[in-house]
Amino acid sequence: MAGLFISFEGVDGVGKTTQVERLRQYLESRGRTVIVTREPGGTPLGATLRQLLLHNVPAATDGVLAADIAPRAEALIFAADRAQHVAELIRPALARDEVVITDRYLDSSLAYQAGGRELTSDEIRNLSLWATNNLLPVRTYLLDMDPAVSHTRLQHEADRMESAGDDFQNRTRQAFLDLAAAEPNRFRVIDAAQTIDQVWSVIQADIDALLDAPEATR
Repeated sequence: MAGLFISFEGVDGVGKTTQVERLRQYLESRGRTVIVTREPGGTPLGATLRQLLLHNVPAATDGVLAADIAPRAEALIFAADRAQHVAELIRPALARDEVVITDRYLDSSLAYQAGGRELTSDEIRNLSLWATNNLLPVRTYLLDMDPAVSHTRLQHEADRMESAGDDFQNRTRQAFLDLAAAEPNRFRVIDAAQTIDQVWSVIQADIDALLDAPEATR
C-alpha cells in the first residue's frame, strides 16, 4: 500500500471543504489513514503566513496602513508556506503510506497569482516546484463554478483574495480550467453547481478507480 496525495481546487465557495470531508470519511471506511490539510496554513509557520496573505500586514503602531503585498512578495510567501507544508507534513505522511488530502496546492498559486495577479505561469510553477522538490498530487479535483454564484455561498466576511473583484475571480476560474486542460491525467473537472451528492458521486467513482489501479499507473 502506497501513500496517496490528492488536492482540491476551485474558486472560493465551490464546496471544497464539504467534499474533502466526505472523501476523508470514505477513505477511512476503506481502511486508509488520512491527513486533511490546507494551503496556506497547513503548518504552524503556514498559519502565520496565512494571516499575512488573507488579511494583509497589520497597521503600524502609529496607525499607518501597510501597502498591499506586492505580487512577487506574495508568490514568495505562498512558496515558503508550501515548502514548509511539504517538508513538515505531506512527505512524511506519504512515506508512512497515508493519504494526504489538501484543500488547495500548487494549482491555486498558478491560478490566483499567474491568472489573477498577472505574473507568468512559468515563474510561479518553477518557484513552487523548487519549493516542493517537484511534488505533485496524483489526483486534483477541480470543482468548477461561476464565481458570481459561488461567492453567494460564502458565510464569512470576504478576505483579501475573495474581495479582489469580478475580473480577478473570472480570470482565476479560467486559469484553473486551462491548467486542467493541460494536465488531463491528473485533473478531474467537476461541475460544482450540481448538488452535494451529485458532486460526491463523481469523486467517489473516480477515487474507487484510482485506488484499484496498479500503483505504476497512478
